[in-house]
Amino acid sequence: MTKGKALLSFASLLFLASLSSAAHAATCGNGPGGFEAWKQQFAGEARAKGVGATGIQALMGTNYASATIAADRSLRSFSLSLDAFLAKRGAAAIVSRGRSLRQSQAAMFSSIQQRYGVPPGPLLAIWGMETGFGSQRGNQNMLSSIASLAYDCRRPEYFTDQLYAALQLLDRGALSPSQRGSMHGEVGQTQFLPKNILAYGTGNLDVAANALSSTANFLKAHGWRAGAGYQPGEPNFAAIQEWNAAQVYQKAIALMGRQIDGGE
Repeated sequence: MTKGKALLSFASLLFLASLSSAAHAATCGNGPGGFEAWKQQFAGEARAKGVGATGIQALMGTNYASATIAADRSLRSFSLSLDAFLAKRGAAAIVSRGRSLRQSQAAMFSSIQQRYGVPPGPLLAIWGMETGFGSQRGNQNMLSSIASLAYDCRRPEYFTDQLYAALQLLDRGALSPSQRGSMHGEVGQTQFLPKNILAYGTGNLDVAANALSSTANFLKAHGWRAGAGYQPGEPNFAAIQEWNAAQVYQKAIALMGRQIDGGE
């Protein structure tokens, strides 16, 4: 990604709205056999919707991501109990490192909180949970992962929107065809999908300060109120719920965030 901002413009809103409302003619599949034909179909649709040569060329260079499809079919950890989930994700280590970073990077977190109203705890919990504070950002080709998921019959509508956003970012030069990410195409220190990069990104998300600001921007946009609580049942928990749909993940972020912020 470039260091330039990737904020959502009015034109981008219209672009994505038109794509989301359009019917998709490209035929989904459940294995690699139809992927190349699907790319040809999708490329035709994308050209008709204004995707440029850079995006089309990048799309045609994608490969079927078998590892991504396998991972998408085996998301078992979200069915664990909260205690088991915390143990599996190394919550104690995340809290310990999070407390240290809250102190060593106090000026950065103070600036973010002043702008967005989000305290350090939940941001550090998300950062630690998503990438181990930037140490595990994934090594999959971002575009191949998203294209494979858009082609796959399990959730084609959701990932078709993500793919169009990725192609728009590629056309802008805000992403490169070689961008690496996690299994589902998430990129950066806190793991943003392309639509969220367009809507909430504040710069190169491989840079921690930008990723944390972008995460705070996401939470604020989803109703975060400065000074309100963020535990289950409190006003800001709803914003955490928008970050990830898994209930056990949401509770883990709230719990670790409270502990990082100084609570028990």
